[in-house]
Amino acid sequence: MMKYLFMRQLNKQRLCCLSLVFLILIFLPFASIYQNYTAAHAYDLLNSEEKFLYDVMQTLTEPLVSDPVQLDALKGTTWSARIGGYKISDPLAVVSQSFASWSWNPSFAATALIPLLVSLLAGRIFCGWICPATLLYELNTNFALFLNKLGVPIHRWHFDRRLKYGVLISGTLITMLSGLMILPAIYPPAIVGREIYYAIALDGFSISTIFFVLTMMADTFIARRGFCRYLCPGGALYSLLGRYRLLRIQRKVSVCNDCQRCDSICEFGLEPMSDQFGQECNNCTACIAICPTDSLQFHWTPVDQPYQGPGHQGRQYVAANTDLIATDTRSSCCE
Repeated sequence: MMKYLFMRQLNKQRLCCLSLVFLILIFLPFASIYQNYTAAHAYDLLNSEEKFLYDVMQTLTEPLVSDPVQLDALKGTTWSARIGGYKISDPLAVVSQSFASWSWNPSFAATALIPLLVSLLAGRIFCGWICPATLLYELNTNFALFLNKLGVPIHRWHFDRRLKYGVLISGTLITMLSGLMILPAIYPPAIVGREIYYAIALDGFSISTIFFVLTMMADTFIARRGFCRYLCPGGALYSLLGRYRLLRIQRKVSVCNDCQRCDSICEFGLEPMSDQFGQECNNCTACIAICPTDSLQFHWTPVDQPYQGPGHQGRQYVAANTDLIATDTRSSCCE
């Protein structure tokens, strides 16, 4: 029982994790500004707004560090960051940098080792648990539902999921030929982290903000989580890495009641009730949290289960087996 309760709470913990990542991305540029102020030793020369920021940051950081320089222990974004003494990068950052420079830097490649291993173990989990754009996209999904209730037409078009692999390949080829890193310009987690820094530390935005807003509008009015499903180059790479992941959600058919709540809640349009997870699943646990019979659980296995048929607690299975039992009973009576 405790196991099921814990599993149901995972989706809330995931949302907390996404929120924490987003708050860190907001905190870091403020920390950078604060460090500049302290390095200049010019508190008396600051205007009232700058003094307010200085005082707030000092209050927040003093319990954590004795010297503002120590805030350098955490720097960067989800594209590439430094945590303590370890540098960590998105595998897509390593791919982009390597092809742009036509060189292989083992030290830089090593910074993607942890995300790589985690992806091989748990699949597209970065998309569900870390990506700062995911938090905004999921809030946008709720906004779309609100608009739909108000009578605003919301479409749910479907496209070929393989499109994103074409985007990944095309972006990589353009990077190779031009030397320009195209992929981070259209990669939502890179955009969100970069634009938050620009907005806070540099008082501005780049054109990537417009691109990201357009993806949210498309998600609202055209296809639910459309960019993540069909166009995201990072999602394509993580899906490939997670094709044979070891940690998977599977359905326990004996307690499934075919309510279809898991299918409706899935942001990526997968069909848990039909045992169709595949490499697109990001182990977000939303289907686990909404399942009323606890039929969806994590299992250690490199492959998904084939379709097991209707749930044994569902009407279709119960009706079929009731007829079978009735037939057997009549046969016995005739004998």
